[in-house]
Amino acid sequence: MTTPLRIETIVAAPFAQNAYVVWRPGSPEALVFDPGFDPESLIDILSSESLKPVAIVNTHGHADHIAGNATMLARFPGIPLIIGRNEAHLLTDPQTNLSAHYGLPIISPKADVLVDDNQRIELAGIEFLVKEIPGHSPGSVVFIADGESPPIVFVGDVIFAGSVGRCDFPGGSAKKLISGIKEKLFKLPDEAVLYSGHGPETTIGEEKANNPYCQV
Repeated sequence: MTTPLRIETIVAAPFAQNAYVVWRPGSPEALVFDPGFDPESLIDILSSESLKPVAIVNTHGHADHIAGNATMLARFPGIPLIIGRNEAHLLTDPQTNLSAHYGLPIISPKADVLVDDNQRIELAGIEFLVKEIPGHSPGSVVFIADGESPPIVFVGDVIFAGSVGRCDFPGGSAKKLISGIKEKLFKLPDEAVLYSGHGPETTIGEEKANNPYCQV
């Protein structure tokens, strides 16, 4: 039986965005999901746990989720930056990644690996199923570790505890977002744990039963 994953969360100001360091105890390899405006705290976790990141993973390309990409890649050169194929253009466009709106234009390094809907990818000894769920942004992807017990899902800003991502940004669509959640997330087991881009973790069962935006 595999050892349960360790997941450490850094909540970064000014948007209270969640970045995650993920690894399996006993392994020196880790993943960093959505490094935002506090990459130094992520680097501190990696150092304190004697971990080497093997990939930077972006669920989507909005500024608060990619602001730390350049710092992380400068600190750990040669590791791949991963994002959904239909989201990759946001990395280098301050208008579409929304950073220009706040007067702090952010240009991330370009992605090294582009992932697609229904693709499987193994990172740091963890197997993920990728699902594209647009609506909050043009090509958001979620990463489903469906081999874990319970399954673990890094959903970015697709869904939160009791809410969903805003759909009024460029490339947004409430219809696409809600249909994607119902068709691609809500078919997972109720006990699957969702790690969102903002707020606390939740479960599929909790959101199916109580999320007001996702009721039939």
